[in-house]
Amino acid sequence: MIIRIKKNGFDSNEWAIIELQGELQSRSNQALNDQFIGDLHFKKNGTPILMIGHHILYGKEVNLEKPYAVLQKVFDTDTYKVENSGLPSPPKQVCYIAKAMVTKKLVFRVRPKPIIDGLE
Repeated sequence: MIIRIKKNGFDSNEWAIIELQGELQSRSNQALNDQFIGDLHFKKNGTPILMIGHHILYGKEVNLEKPYAVLQKVFDTDTYKVENSGLPSPPKQVCYIAKAMVTKKLVFRVRPKPIIDGLE
């Protein structure tokens, strides 16, 4: 699942993997793709904090041993254009566009803690 991260209201070009212990489930049992999951914040010392519903998770940032490339598969027919030749349609050439390099992951291994409101 790809989670888009914004910094100061703008899309970030930094990509990271988020590793969670356990699994995420929605109350309505619907797929979580393209859904709002929670808020990701960083303390001044760089510690990531993930708030999901009424729970808070503290994690750490880790460098990956081997970076990952985020690729987009594109079909390119321009290289095989045949205009008005009467030939069958040309095969599509597959190209990959590198969108980003992932060099870090945010690891959340401890159990989530409930966020308790001080009002009673």
